[in-house]
Amino acid sequence: MIIIPAIDIIDGKCVRLTQGDYSQKKIYNENPLEVAREFEDAGLTRLHLVDLDGAKAGAVKNWKVLETIAAKTSMVIDFGGGIKKEEDVKIVFNSGAALATIGSIAVKNETEFVKWLLQFGANKFLLGADVKDEKIAVAGWLETTDVWIYDFIEKYINHGVQQLFCTDVSKDGKLEGPSIELYKNIISKFPQLHFIASGGVSSMKDLDELESIGCAAAIVGKAIYENRITLTELKKFI
Repeated sequence: MIIIPAIDIIDGKCVRLTQGDYSQKKIYNENPLEVAREFEDAGLTRLHLVDLDGAKAGAVKNWKVLETIAAKTSMVIDFGGGIKKEEDVKIVFNSGAALATIGSIAVKNETEFVKWLLQFGANKFLLGADVKDEKIAVAGWLETTDVWIYDFIEKYINHGVQQLFCTDVSKDGKLEGPSIELYKNIISKFPQLHFIASGGVSSMKDLDELESIGCAAAIVGKAIYENRITLTELKKFI
């Protein structure tokens, strides 16, 4: 199982939110490059970079941070937050991301997203699904749709999407453990999917469990920043 550390960006700084709430913001480092280099030095090869300003504004904002990390590390970066137009997709790839992370637009504007899959290649996108009670949530989790997670995944696998991460909204940023049952169901229904667990990871035990149920990768954020999991401990997955 691959460990993908997360860096969330507000005003160019490395922060974490609790359950997507911008008022519950904690700054961990003024310099995201420093954080990315620590991850790289520990042997981690992937990075999940989230532009929270972009997510709020509906357009990519912190592409300079992406550009810097891509230029000064060799990490494979997926970048998301505010990708709403083709122009945003181009900015993300031109700034050095290996993958563009797509969330709400895949729910709200399927036609546009499918166009990008054809134009840039489906292997260039990481699909993110925020889920509440097995239904997709959008708009910073404020809005739960009636789209069933399994229908959503099946549709985009048919369009060529290979990688997907799923966050249980009720778990994220709370260090209460991941949604094991939900993930087991997804993996059993879609064994061909490169499935990435996200949200709620609080300990090495959680990661061992995610590996045992067949997750291809796990995104880890707050647990690293709060020293629940050390970079040294993560070496067992490298």
